[in-house]
Amino acid sequence: MWENINNPNFKPVKFDGLRNQAGRNAFLMSSTKWINTTNAIGLITRAGRYGGTFAQKDIAFEFARWISAEFKLYIIQNY
Repeated sequence: MWENINNPNFKPVKFDGLRNQAGRNAFLMSSTKWINTTNAIGLITRAGRYGGTFAQKDIAFEFARWISAEFKLYIIQNY
């Protein structure tokens, strides 16, 4: 949803294709595949030393809220 709102170059048709494949046993998703397939800008990947996957602030907060109920409650109480 973040990409639909903030990225005019996002490819929602490609996203639908990925979503349809997601239930298959052979399906493998990576952040690089997501970025290259959908033209996403909310995630950035860098290979090599000091590389990693980085997310836009809103996406990172939502991921952290999904991982930790404690973090989610902290965010709700303070914001």
